[in-house]
Amino acid sequence: MSNIAKNIRQYREDHNLTQQELALKLRIGTKKIEKYESGESVPDTQTILRLSTVLDIPASEFLKDAQTGNAAGIDEDLKKLIEEIGTKKAELILRTAKDFSEEKF
Repeated sequence: MSNIAKNIRQYREDHNLTQQELALKLRIGTKKIEKYESGESVPDTQTILRLSTVLDIPASEFLKDAQTGNAAGIDEDLKKLIEEIGTKKAELILRTAKDFSEEKF
């Protein structure tokens, strides 16, 4: 199971939410949450940002290793995206996502 999968489950449970309740808040199907938590599927950036908002946790926390606290297990798709769009654009997206995840609504 990936770090992202473990973290989604842990943060959902920390907020006393069922998979169904989280799915409703994210406006996605319960099966998607099951797939994310089992590691069968990896949420896209948009979903990570929505998870961050719903659970009131910085988006970067979903990538961290639970034991070391370090970002780990970064998805190959993210690496490919950075290669495709370039480092400057990736840094801008990261700053925007960080600002968004730290906003209080």
